[in-house]
Amino acid sequence: MDGRVLDLSGVTVRRGDADLLNGVDWTVLEGERWVILGPNGAGKTTLLNVVYSQTHPTKGEVEILGERLGRVDVFELRPLIGYAGAAVASQIEEGSTVLDIVMSAAYGYVGRFREEYGTPDHGRARTLLGHWGVGDMAGRTFHTLSEGERKRVLIARALMADPELLLLDEPAAGLDLGGREDLLRRLGNLTRNPAAPSLVVVSHHVEEIPVGTTHALLLREGSVVRSGPIDAVLTAEHLSETFGLSLKVERDGDRWSARAV
Repeated sequence: MDGRVLDLSGVTVRRGDADLLNGVDWTVLEGERWVILGPNGAGKTTLLNVVYSQTHPTKGEVEILGERLGRVDVFELRPLIGYAGAAVASQIEEGSTVLDIVMSAAYGYVGRFREEYGTPDHGRARTLLGHWGVGDMAGRTFHTLSEGERKRVLIARALMADPELLLLDEPAAGLDLGGREDLLRRLGNLTRNPAAPSLVVVSHHVEEIPVGTTHALLLREGSVVRSGPIDAVLTAEHLSETFGLSLKVERDGDRWSARAV
């Protein structure tokens, strides 16, 4: 795999007459932590779906963990990729317990099916739930949780199979200030852990970038505006071009903020 976790070349996704992605080139190396930023409709979630092997490109080539999309059995590839986002939450059935939701990720399901779980599965799931601050909710049903609690459960689930790549689609969306800051603190602990998987986070807001993020990719109308080391990419010029308005960008330590000029 020569250190490449992702390698996309000329990736285009077309639906009808619209290009959701247009000629995207992108490489992610082992140990890198990326954020994908852009306005609504920029193609962020579509790009994440390509990386998760749920969407195949109309044109271009995609290599994920050394395997070429279109030539690999995606059902063998997906267990190596942890994914947390609204697409997973929408598949969870009423009555599913938090513990079952997390444990079932080891088998590629969402919630308990017919499989039997052993002691190691229970132990790992409970440990992950504890790390994400929802350990005392293992017996609760998912739909009784707050939005912030659900987000943390889904991240614990994404880590259950010890993936080589972790994809988080807008993990802080819909959270209040306290919930956002708690989640970002926990994500910062993950990004700074050298043993953690390579990470890609999708967001609309620079304020939601976890501490320890090393690289950024900016998308607008399906095309890459800029990508590379975060300090070089998150400039007022580049973000203004991405979001289509004049922005002032500030950095306070390892946290970012932006506002209209």
